[in-house]
Amino acid sequence: MNLIDIVNADHLNPKAAEIPHFITGDTVAVHARITEAGKTRIQIFEGLVLARKHGDEPGATITVRKVASGVGVEKIFPLYSPLIDKLEIVKRAKVRRSKLYYIREKVNREIKRQMRRMSLVSMATESGAEATIREAAEAEAAKKAEEEAAVAVETPVEGITDEAVPAETVVTEEVVEEKKD
Repeated sequence: MNLIDIVNADHLNPKAAEIPHFITGDTVAVHARITEAGKTRIQIFEGLVLARKHGDEPGATITVRKVASGVGVEKIFPLYSPLIDKLEIVKRAKVRRSKLYYIREKVNREIKRQMRRMSLVSMATESGAEATIREAAEAEAAKKAEEEAAVAVETPVEGITDEAVPAETVVTEEVVEEKKD
C-alpha cells in the first residue's frame, strides 16, 4: 500500500465495506442522501447498471438508468461517496458486455416498433364479416335518417307559412367597423 492509497482510504465512505459485489446489468437500488432546505432525506434510485468505471479505487463510479414516466433517466453515482447511504441489489443478470450503452437505442427501437404494431393492428382488426355488419348498420342508419328528414319536411311548423315575404319587411344588419385613431 503506497502513500496515495493511504490518503485515499481516509476519504472513503465508512460504509464502503458494506457495498455488495455487483456487475453491469444488475438492477440496483441506490439509497442516496439528499439535502433540501436544511433537511436531509433518503431518495431511492432503482435502475439498471449500465457501466461501472474505475474498478475499486476511490474514484469509482456507476451509471444507473431507469425509465420514469416514459422518459429514460441516467445518473452517475460515485461508488464510495458518503452521500450514498446504502446500495442493494434488486435483481441479478448475466450479460456479455461491460458497458451496456446500447440499451439506450434498444429502448427507442422497441418503442418505435410498438407504435408501428399498434397502428397496423388498428387497421387490420376488422374481419370481413365485421365489415359487412358495420356497412349494413351504416346503410340502415342512413335510410332511417332520410325517412326522418322527409317526415320533418312534410309537417308544418306553427307560425311559419310558405307565403312570400315582401322585400321591404326584410331587415338586414350592416356591420360597421370603427376606425381606431
